[in-house]
Amino acid sequence: MQGRNPRLRGGNSKFRGISRDQVCVLVAKDRQKRTFSKTIGKGRIITKSLAEALGSKLSIQNVLCTDAWRVFMTYAKEKGIEHHRLKANGRERFKGIYHIQNVNSYHNRLKSWMKRFNSVATKYLDHYLSWFQFLDTIKHIKDNFTITKMFLDSCSFSVNTTYDKLNLSEFSE
Repeated sequence: MQGRNPRLRGGNSKFRGISRDQVCVLVAKDRQKRTFSKTIGKGRIITKSLAEALGSKLSIQNVLCTDAWRVFMTYAKEKGIEHHRLKANGRERFKGIYHIQNVNSYHNRLKSWMKRFNSVATKYLDHYLSWFQFLDTIKHIKDNFTITKMFLDSCSFSVNTTYDKLNLSEFSE
């Protein structure tokens, strides 16, 4: 991140809550358990970065279930997508069949997995997100076949396109 000195070994932010001192990671999951995760900027989400990240992945037939942050509501209205807002205050976790518990669970698993690295450089964060997504897809199986598959899959892409190809491969079907 430009504009501040690096926090070595995962130090704490100077500001409480969501601030420009932290990187925003967008996570989207569908009912088929396909996952999309990507860094989309510093601080709170803005509509422009949300549109750039999700633009080609959502259509009018999709239903968007999000937390109560107002950018999601604005984006859904602009795109004409059905939207269900859920407040993250702990009391409203679902509305009928619509919920964000899968994403919240993914966040918790991602955070606990990332703790072992004592922070990572922002420029490599997308690669770590792809790595975790792969591990989450195979459910952390540690057999020889899985390890071989990981190495073959990671070597089959050029370095410049590795993140996009691995992260978006599920959505290209």
